[in-house]
Amino acid sequence: MSFTAPELAVFRGFIAIELRDGELPERAALSAASAGEVAALLGRDLAKLAADVMACDLALMAAHFDPAEALRPAWPLHQRVLELLQRAPGQAQGPRAIGFGADAQGQLPPPMQADASLAGGGLRVMPFVLRGDAVGTAGEVLEDLLFDRGMAEADIALALQDGLGARVEHIRYLSLHDLLAMIAMQYQNVGMDALWSLLDAALLEPDTEFLLDAPPEPLVRYASGEIRIALLDPAAWQQRNAPDDTDRDRLERGFAGFQMRQRQYAAVLQAHGLPVNFVHCADGNAACLR
Repeated sequence: MSFTAPELAVFRGFIAIELRDGELPERAALSAASAGEVAALLGRDLAKLAADVMACDLALMAAHFDPAEALRPAWPLHQRVLELLQRAPGQAQGPRAIGFGADAQGQLPPPMQADASLAGGGLRVMPFVLRGDAVGTAGEVLEDLLFDRGMAEADIALALQDGLGARVEHIRYLSLHDLLAMIAMQYQNVGMDALWSLLDAALLEPDTEFLLDAPPEPLVRYASGEIRIALLDPAAWQQRNAPDDTDRDRLERGFAGFQMRQRQYAAVLQAHGLPVNFVHCADGNAACLR
């Protein structure tokens, strides 16, 4: 997975929080005061790896999200952090470390609210950005070092654990590309390599077209920011996947499994913010998805 220089105008990263037993934190975000403290500690830790971090603005959205919310077209979580940073005071006062947390009542504005339907995973992420004249050099170093050396120090881990009311296994720092690689490996480990290839194209090359036409997987096309999944009737499915099979029970089970796989694909793609449309495809030919 390549890392290109233009992206270094803004470095996108995460605090990755691995939860013990997958138990969701009690609180959706840190308080405003705790968010500022954690942002300062984050800057300190990152600067130990890349000294030029100290010459950059650092902004942390101190709310936690499912990785699928982080890995969506145009990286909307990081875009929200940038918008908050641009509205924050002190732009003429030199590099800042700012954390955005909950208000005095513990409430979050809508841009910082996580999707409640994606709350069941054991990994949560807090997005942060670095921005400034030195971000190119700092970002290159962090891309090289974070994955192997980005474990959080004990004080920031304790602050996150106490501030969120979480039972934490590990806390580490990741670049956006590190998280992409980690989630790709998870998908591959559960036999969803083909789906990840499509998703990877949609995230990293949004103007491209990608056709997934690899039986027995669903027939899927990505183009213009939209996913189209072919709806096959039993005859079309059999023609694509089991043309010589005459065992009725086995065919029925196979078709039911295929439909389940389609629903799984649609759920994963929608979780990553991609609109999904089902298109009836009577002959099982990919041309129906254009």
